Amino acid sequence: MGRRLLAPAGVVLAGLLAATAFVPARAQTPSPSPERRITTETGPLSVRVVAGGLVHPWGLAVLPDGRMLVTERPGRLRLVTRDGAVSAPLGGVPAVFAQGQGGLLDVALDPDFATNGLVYVSYAEPGDGGASTAVARGKLGETALGDVTVIFRQLPKVSGGNHFGSRLAFARDGNLFVTTGERFKFDPAQDLGSHLGKIIRIRPDGSVPPDNPFVGKPGARPEIWSYGHRNVQGAAIHPDTGILWEHEMGPRGGDELNIPQAGKNYGWPLVSWGTHYDGRPIPLPPTRPDLSDAIRQWTPVIAPSGMAFYTAERIRGWRGSLLIGGLMARGIVRLTLDGERVTAEERIPLGARIRNVTQGLDGEVLALTDEDDGKILRLAPAE
Repeated sequence: MGRRLLAPAGVVLAGLLAATAFVPARAQTPSPSPERRITTETGPLSVRVVAGGLVHPWGLAVLPDGRMLVTERPGRLRLVTRDGAVSAPLGGVPAVFAQGQGGLLDVALDPDFATNGLVYVSYAEPGDGGASTAVARGKLGETALGDVTVIFRQLPKVSGGNHFGSRLAFARDGNLFVTTGERFKFDPAQDLGSHLGKIIRIRPDGSVPPDNPFVGKPGARPEIWSYGHRNVQGAAIHPDTGILWEHEMGPRGGDELNIPQAGKNYGWPLVSWGTHYDGRPIPLPPTRPDLSDAIRQWTPVIAPSGMAFYTAERIRGWRGSLLIGGLMARGIVRLTLDGERVTAEERIPLGARIRNVTQGLDGEVLALTDEDDGKILRLAPAE
C-alpha cells in the first residue's frame, strides 16, 4: 500500500481554510435558481438548485468554509462555492476506468482536515485484468490535489463495468471504512481471499488495523471487515453509537440496510430478499440463520445510493433520521429510527435519480442528481 501516484501538482496552500476569495475557473456568477416547494410529513421544504452542469456527480464533501468538493463520474473533481460557482477540474486526480458504473466515485475529508488538508477519493482503477475499486489520498490545493498516493486497491481486478460500491466513512477511532461491490461476479463475495463484495477497514495511510477480524487468518485478506455484500453504495457512522451503517443494492428486489459487524457474513449470493434478474429464485435469508440478515429490505427496490444521519434541528422533525438517496425512488428516503429499529419511512420526491445525500453546515440537506446535467440540490424549510 502507499505507492506514490504522482508528484505534487500545483502549489498547495497552507492557508486553504482561511477566509480567502475563491475565483472559479469557469468564470461566471450563477443566477439565483427558482425555488420550488415540496410537501413533507413534517412541513413544507424549499428545493433550490445550487449548481448544475455536472456530469453524473457521485460524491460530495462539505469543506469547513462551506465550499463543496464534488466528483463527476467521468473523472473530474471540482470545488463549488456556496452560491454555486463551479471551478475547473482540479489536477492530480488519478486516472479512472470510466465505463459502466465505474469512474471517479466518492470523496471524503480526513478527520484532521483542518490541520492536514487531506482528501480521499475512491474510484474505479484500470489495470491488468480489468478494473477494481481503489482509494487515493492527496492534499487539497486551490487548483489540484498534491502528493497523491494510492492507499487501497481491491484485488483482484476483473472485467466488466458493474458493482464498484465505493463509499468512504471515517470511524471515530480514525480508521477508514471502504465499501466495495462484488463486481457482478457473485461467488467472490464469499471468498475471504478476495476483496470483492467486502467492507474494508484500513488506517488512513492504508495499513491494516491489528484488530481487524481476519488478521492472521491464512488465505484471508486482512483488510476485510465484513463479507457477503453485493454492491454497497451507502455508508455512514451513527452519530450516537459511532457504529457503521450501510445499505446495498439487491438484485431484482431485496435492497438492504445493514449494520455490519466485524467478521460477519451478510449472505450474498447464498441468500437474498430478491430474485435473479432472469426470475430464478434465491433462498431467503431466514433459510440460513447462520448468516447475518438486514435490518430492513426494499422490494420493489429503491436503488439506494448515499446516506447520512441528520443531526441538525433546522428541518423540523428530521433530527435522528437516516436519509438515503434513491435512484429508482427518485428522491430521498427518510427513515425514523428507534435504536437499531426502523419505525417509519417517508419518501421525499425530488423528480430525479438521487445519487448522494448529505447534511450541510447550516442544517440544510444537500443532494446530488444522477444525470448528464447533474445538479446539487439544497433542501431547507420553506420560508
